[in-house]
Parts: sequence; structure tokens; C-alpha cells
Amino acid sequence: MRVAYVINSLEGGGASKPVPAIAGQLRSQGCDVRILALTPRDRRGLAAIEQAGFPVSIREGGEKDHFAALRWLDRQVLAWQPDLIWTSLSRATLLGQIVGQLHNIDVVSWQHAAYLKPANAFLLRLRQQRSLLWVADSNEVATWACRKLGISEDRMAVWPLFCADDHAPQAAPWQPGKALRLGSLGRLHKVKGYDVLIAALAQLRAGGFTEPAPVEIEIAGDGELREELMARASAAGVDQLRFIGFTEPRAFLASLHLYIQPSRSEGLCIAAHEAMQAGLPVLASAVGELPYSIVEAQTGRLVPPDDPDALAKALAELLADPGRLAGMGAASRRRVLDRFGGAAFARAGSAVLERIHRARPEPHRHPRSVLRFHR
Repeated sequence: MRVAYVINSLEGGGASKPVPAIAGQLRSQGCDVRILALTPRDRRGLAAIEQAGFPVSIREGGEKDHFAALRWLDRQVLAWQPDLIWTSLSRATLLGQIVGQLHNIDVVSWQHAAYLKPANAFLLRLRQQRSLLWVADSNEVATWACRKLGISEDRMAVWPLFCADDHAPQAAPWQPGKALRLGSLGRLHKVKGYDVLIAALAQLRAGGFTEPAPVEIEIAGDGELREELMARASAAGVDQLRFIGFTEPRAFLASLHLYIQPSRSEGLCIAAHEAMQAGLPVLASAVGELPYSIVEAQTGRLVPPDDPDALAKALAELLADPGRLAGMGAASRRRVLDRFGGAAFARAGSAVLERIHRARPEPHRHPRSVLRFHR
């Protein structure tokens, strides 16, 4: 089966990050996979895809020129004649559905997060029947998508987007006399809740909390709110917080002692699971799949989203006894390897492919495009 895997961009992190693992599982089941990126953005996700051996076609366009992107995708599909279009995120899904409908090609669509812009939610709900099968990155997102988009349960599958690697670099335990290193990975976007983290850190400072060791906090990621968040931290006197931009995730996580995920909304949240894989305890908002992955008192702490008071309280509790962080991190690693190891990832992927084959028993014949603008 030829699979055209359509993604919005090659941005480092986000939905492009698990593409090599997902495409690799499809390939292991006999699929011939090509990646089609609608826009390059920062291209930081490209190297991993190419290293995994997948051909990539990149449209050198922007994020708003939807008609031009549709024409490009139409030409790519006509040239290769895939048996299946596999889409990820709203823009890729909507354009993939249109091209699939025009060429009589089935579409399978990912839903990665329990949040959509209102316009995208309206359009996806209107066109949700155009996807043969929907795949959610977690049970929480599957339930949300069925309710929000009107997808029937028999057309929804779950395939967690994280494949844990037991060879990933491990964080070293904190040593007395050394700085305590805290960190987070993510886009500098409102949904990630870094303004909530700044407010919580400001509360600790104002409340006279005495840290048992010097604390260093780094946020690795870029985004539209960088300047605003830096100004907010400066105004609040939170001088131990640094925004370090995009960095190599595994080395960054292995340098920490505690991971913080203060998000307002998440799906599976790959970054938090990568932190657990690195042997870190996780302090996170109770959103998406995180309440099912983090066991309080064993692997980390959960707090309500958008609640700086609760976040400050939990952070103070963890920092008051840093010697126990390593034990919690070891429990985190055991849990994530058990729930999201390679065998579990392969089983979930095989089950999704089996459902696709059952839903489309006969090979499709692809007529020439009814569109004229592809010439």
C-alpha cells in the first residue's frame, strides 16, 4: 500500500516529531511511505525523517496560502498515485480530504490535541466523514474528538504517538552543593502555560520560600510569545528563568533534575513522556493523557491547569526535599517504558493498519484529476 503522509510543516517538535516512528511502523507492515510537507517552517524535523530513510517533498510556501498548497498537494498525489492519504493536523487534514475526495483515495487523519481553533473545529466537524478512519494520540483525545467533531466510535482508533526508548540518555541525580536544574520543552504559546509558571515562581519569591540549593530554570523552545514572556519574567523579578530557544531535547532533558509542564491543554504530550523516559519526575497540569501517565507521590505531581497557586505549592514541596527527586525519576522511567515501549507502539500501529484494511477491502482505482489547476 502506497501511503502519502501529509504534514503541515517540518518544524522541530510538535506533530512532526513522531513522524519517523509512525512511518517506520507503517513501513514494517509493508507500506511504501512518502512524506509531503505543506510548508518548511524551521526544517528542524527534516533530518530525523531523512535519517530514517523516507523520501520527503517540501512545498516552499507559507501557512496561509491554502489554495496554492492545495494545488501543490494535488500535483504530488497525481504524480505518485498513493493508495492512502495519511494526514496530520487541521490544515493537512482538510486539504488531504479534498484531494482524496477528488481522486477517490481514502484518507486517515490524526487528531493530536484536545484543542482546535473555532474555525478549524467547525470545518473538521463538517467534513469529518471524509476521513475513513481517525486516529487519536491518546484515549483522552479520542473521547474529546468524538464529542467535539461528531466522529462515531467505530471510526476512531487510538495510537499513542510516543515510542519510548530504553537507550535514551538518563538524567543524573542531584548532588548536594550543586544547582537544582528545572526545565520544560515546548512552543512559546499560550496553550503551554509558561505565563502560569512565571506567576508561580513570582509567588514563591514573594512568599519568602527558601530553596535548599541554587535553582536554575530553562525553557527550551521558540515561539511568538518569547519577548512577552521574557518581559513578564523580568517584571516579576524571576531572574533564575532563562529562555534558551530550540535545543537538542535528549541532552537537555538529561541535564535536568525536575521537569515542569504547566500546559492549559495537551493531548498525549510527548515532551513530558520524553522527560519520564530520561528518568525525571514530572510536575504537570492535569490535562490530556498526563493524569493517566503520572502517578502522584511516585512519579511526580499534578496540579489544575491555569492555577499558579497550586503550581507554586507543588513546586515548593518538591524543591524542599530534592534528594527524593532521583527516586521519583526512576519510577517515571519504569512506568513510561512499560506503557509506551516499542512493543506497545508496534501493537497499536498494527491494530490501526488492520482496521484500515478491513474498512477498504478492495483496492481503489484512481481517476485522473477533475481539477484543471494542476497543469
